[in-house]
Amino acid sequence: MKLHLGCGKRYLDGYIHVDIADFEHIDYKIPVDDLSIFKSGEVDEIYASHVLEYFDRSYVITVLKEWKRVLKPGGILRLAVPNFSTLVEVYQSSKDLSSIIGPLYGKWDIGDQEFIYHKTVYDEDSLNILLKEVGFKNIKIWDWKDFFKDYKDFDDHSQAYYPHMQKNFGIHISLNLQCEK
Repeated sequence: MKLHLGCGKRYLDGYIHVDIADFEHIDYKIPVDDLSIFKSGEVDEIYASHVLEYFDRSYVITVLKEWKRVLKPGGILRLAVPNFSTLVEVYQSSKDLSSIIGPLYGKWDIGDQEFIYHKTVYDEDSLNILLKEVGFKNIKIWDWKDFFKDYKDFDDHSQAYYPHMQKNFGIHISLNLQCEK
């Protein structure tokens, strides 16, 4: 079983879609920090792209522990978050604050005129530390080009670039890490 947590409008074939948003393809309309409908150790893979940063830094350990709980031994957690190091680089080169406001603060419409925003930022070191603290192992960067090669029309924030959509020559602004339970 593979879970796509915080999927929003995006559909990944072969995944169970979990989100608080109300879209037709959502299999379970529940908060992604409470996966109590799933048994411990029954999930092969979790994919969560630009989701973790919506949780307060002090609560993220709890979220990661819950995700780890449902994963099988050796199960994969594949994360993507805005890469603060790269956003700083983009700002320093462009001197254009508007170029990083979206990825930095992440306003997201969850319906009924309600919005949520990013509550924290990560760089590779800080996210590595959190994943290790929870007990994840074999932490490494994953390449969206390899992961999505069978999903030719799929596009999400793991593929975010500056300038927007300039995947051939832009700066990749997403930090994509995967790890194992």
